[in-house]
Formats: sequence, C-alpha cells, structure tokens
Amino acid sequence: MSAAHDYISPDQAQTLYGLACERIKRSPDKDAYGFFDNDKKSWESLTWQQVADEITHWQQALQQENLRKGDRVAINLRNSKEWIFFDLAALSLGLIVVPLYPDDRPDNVAYILQDADVRLLLVNSLRQWSAIKAVLPEEHAVKRIVLFHDESITDNESSMTSLQNWLDTASAAELNLPHCAPEQLASIIYTSGTTGRSKGVMLSHHNMLSVAYGSLQFFEILPDDVFLSFLPLSHTLERTGGYYLPMMAGSKVVFSRSIPLLADDMRQVQPTIMIAVPRIFERIYDRVHKQLAEGSWLKRRIFKLAVEVGWKRFQYQQGRKYWSPSLLLWPLLYKLVVTKFHQRLGGKLRLAVSGGAALPVHAAKMFIGLDLVLLQGYGLTETSPVISVNEPSSNDPASVGRAIQGVEVRIGKDEELEVKGPGNMLGYWNNHKATAQTIDADGWLHTGDKAHISESGHIYIVGRIKDILVLNNGEKVPPADIEAAIVSNGLIDQALVVGEGQPYLAALLVINGESWPQIAQQLGLDPLQNESLGSKVLQQHFVRLLRQWLFEFPAYARIRRVHLTLQPWTIENGLLTPTLKVKRALVEQRYDKEIKALYHDTSS
Repeated sequence: MSAAHDYISPDQAQTLYGLACERIKRSPDKDAYGFFDNDKKSWESLTWQQVADEITHWQQALQQENLRKGDRVAINLRNSKEWIFFDLAALSLGLIVVPLYPDDRPDNVAYILQDADVRLLLVNSLRQWSAIKAVLPEEHAVKRIVLFHDESITDNESSMTSLQNWLDTASAAELNLPHCAPEQLASIIYTSGTTGRSKGVMLSHHNMLSVAYGSLQFFEILPDDVFLSFLPLSHTLERTGGYYLPMMAGSKVVFSRSIPLLADDMRQVQPTIMIAVPRIFERIYDRVHKQLAEGSWLKRRIFKLAVEVGWKRFQYQQGRKYWSPSLLLWPLLYKLVVTKFHQRLGGKLRLAVSGGAALPVHAAKMFIGLDLVLLQGYGLTETSPVISVNEPSSNDPASVGRAIQGVEVRIGKDEELEVKGPGNMLGYWNNHKATAQTIDADGWLHTGDKAHISESGHIYIVGRIKDILVLNNGEKVPPADIEAAIVSNGLIDQALVVGEGQPYLAALLVINGESWPQIAQQLGLDPLQNESLGSKVLQQHFVRLLRQWLFEFPAYARIRRVHLTLQPWTIENGLLTPTLKVKRALVEQRYDKEIKALYHDTSS
C-alpha cells in the first residue's frame, strides 16, 4: 500500500474513540460530516474540530448521569451527526453502546433494553418512547430517557428530558475518561435474526477497527472521497464500513435525508462511494426498467446493448473473456447511455459495495455493464461484519470475493464456511450456550452458510445450511437463488420457495400491487375481489411464468404450485427483519394452512 495513504491503523487508534482523536489531530480543519439542515433548507458540513467540540459536550452530559464503565446505553435514532456524537462520547467513557433499529417493532426494542440491562436511552420522539414503554415490564433498568426532538414533555417522568435540555444543563466539569483497552467490549449489537429472539453480539474496539482496516487493503479510499450514509448505523456493515472506515481514511460522510429521497440526495451530494444492501440496487434496477418499458423500442434496445457490451468489456478487462469486435461500439454507447445513467447517481460515483445479502446477478450485470465498480462482499454481525469482499482487479460478482487481511476461511463439515480472524466476536451477551455452538474450541466461527472456495480464493455462498430444502427424493435445493430470480421480474415483490420433505417445490408469492389490476384484467378476473387471488386460472398463469423465469435453472427448480397474496411481508407484521431479510420460519408458520393446501393433492 502506498505511503501516501494516511490511514490510521488499529495500533495507532487502540480504541474507537482513539480513532476519532487521531483523526481530529491529523485533519482538524477538514470536513468530517455533511447533513441537510431543515431550517436553512441546505446541505451543511462540520469540520473534525467542530466534531471534537460536540463530543466534549456530549461527554459532559453523559458524565453527569453517574454511569459506570461497562454500563449499557442505547441509541434509537436515524443516521445523523448526533448518532456519531453519542457513540464516540459513550465509548470514551467506557460505556457499551447498544444500537437499535429506528423501524424495529416496540416489543423487539423492549426485549433488547431488558436483555442488555440498558441504563440510558436516546430515542427519536416521545411517541416512540411511549410505544416502547407500553410493552416494557414495570421493573426495568432504564433510568434516563433522552428525547431527540425538543417537544413538550407532559409526562411526570423525572427520568425523561429533551436532548437540548440534557445538553444545555450539562456541567462543564473536568472530564474523567477511564482507560479503555482494545479488547474491551465496545458494543452489543442485536442480530436481526430470521429465527427466534435476536441475540446480542459482543464486539470489542479491536474487532471493528481490525475489520475496517483489513477492508481498506482491498480498495483505495481517498481523503477527498464522499460517502453517502443511508443504511442504518445500527447495521454493522454501515457502522464499520460507512463510519469507522471513512474515519480511518479521512473521508467525508454525508447523511442522507431518507430512503424515499435517496435519488435526490445522490444527485445533490454527488457521492463517490456508496455502501448498500442488494435491495437498494434492485430498486434502482426496477426503476430504470420501469422507465424503459414506457419508452420506445429503440431506447430499450440501445440500453440493453450498452449493458451487454459493457459486461463483455468488464469480462475482457478481468481476463475472463477474449476481446470482441462489439467492444468498438463502447465509446458511442458510453456517450448515449452510460453517462446519463451515472448522472442519475450523482455523476461522481466510482465505487459501490453491496453486502448484507446475496446480490442478484441481473442487478450486478446492469451496474457493472454500465461502468460502475460494484463489489459484492460478505460477512456476519458476529464477524464485525466483513469476512470477504471482491477487489476491483479481481471481481467475480457471482462470488463474495476473497477473505480480507487477517481473516482465515475454510470449508468444514456439511460444506459450512468457517472463519477465524480478529473480527470474530467476543461471544453472545448472556448466552454461553449459543456462543459455544457458534465458535468452537479452536476459535473457528461457524457461519451457518454453505459455501465453496475456488483456487483463486474466491468464496461462493450456496445458501444457509438450515435453509437448504431436501425433497423427499433426496434432492437438495438452495431456495435463495430461485427466490431472487422470481422477484427480479417486477411482477412479484416477495417470494418464498417451500418443499422440505415434499415431492416437489411450491412457492408463496406476494404480487406487486401496481401490476395486479393489469394481470387480473388480462385473465378476466376482478382485481377488487379477494377470491380472484385463489383462481385456478391465475395460479396456472404464474406457474407458466415461473417456468419461463426459471428456465436456466436445473430441473429441481421447477415450481409446481403457488399461493398468491397481495399482503406484503413487513417489519411491522413481524415477517421481515430490520435489514429486510425474510423470516422464513415465521412466514411458513403464518401460512401453514396455505402451504399444506399446496401439497394436499400431490397428483397435480
């Protein structure tokens, strides 16, 4: 790595607060964070020195709460500069930060507050706290509730205060910062588990610092880079990769206003780097194709040609395909299609990283074909989170890349991917049994993912070991790829393939609400009647469509029967995790009767 890169190493930082102090020392006058000021209706910035002044204020406010080193404090806010101030001030005092998802259900939040014995909670609004309080037991450990929004507090609770008042009344007493060791517990992050109650993953300062630094060895991050932050900071990928990593490199982070305004924010902020989950790339993909469908045949053809030629060019540059004469069209296609596409993303985006779930190949092909460096990575909350990532010079979008610096990987029993590295968690909070089941005596962490590793070191994830469906003929089917192919067609928003112990595969499908009236009318059905969803004509129509969509899959992927619904699976109804992963077991439980009906008559 070039010495020109002034990256802060874990040894230099020691702790996460130490990382911030080192960054403030190195570049006090450089812009650190950008945000949209609603009062001024403009984008504003803070320098690192201003960040340092703010942290001091928050340290004083926290210090007056008589909290002890090791006490847990929780934050339930959307991404903002205040999230950063709270996190760094708490860590500097030896407190353990428990990040919460702003959109999580109140009962899940209440469970975490109880399980982690949280003493102080910074929450967005009184309404949010009231919903949490309603499901909290009478006896709870929360002694202070700080409300982000300055609203009149009519409640008699002396423990409640507005953020502004809390900061204003903080004494300017001398700070008493305890010594913190790199291996000390920094944060308990509750996994948005797809099964059962979420578990508290214990991560140390060194866990997150080592993973951020290891990732920096895979791609070049520059001091003038701009990250757009929109994945929740409660998500480990955003926290390590979109907060601590830019701090190491001295890059600026700008907080997006919201997901609905993301397209506008990208055009205005003009980020150079974006970290996202596949759903974001799929949304852009869907929007582009919806607009193309409304345009002319010629426009669609030119766009398709640009993606095809761009993909060939990428394969040639990666050394996987020979040069083709069609590449001579690239300069023209670049001018006609690629530049316009990049303008939609702000015009300066040079690197995008996808993680958190599998990136569908069709989306990867479009972005890469249109000349965006899109790298798929992989990891778990339990590994802080990055295990592997593709590199720009060795990028296979079908893989999740190679293990980052310091991380060892191997294939264990049942083809399970096992990991050993400095990012491996300290264990699960108050759950020794689960810890022992996940990390063996030799320090190998069992990911639960079935995988294989190529000679080049690229890791290919096949699916979750527990999610592999075994048909009654012994055929093993990984459902994730099939489900990704089904939802890529726009007519289906969500899909869950079932068939464990059965003679064939079936699927639960959530139809796209906008497409439904047109589909119903095309088949002579009334879109306003619930009975239409159970129509044999409609079911047969979708079985035929599935045959076309899954044409390239092996014979085992043939889906014989479907159950159709318009009711989406959401965080609110408990069927999606806060990171938008389907809770497979709960969906199967909710639709138990319907699934049984799909196999009631096995002669079909």
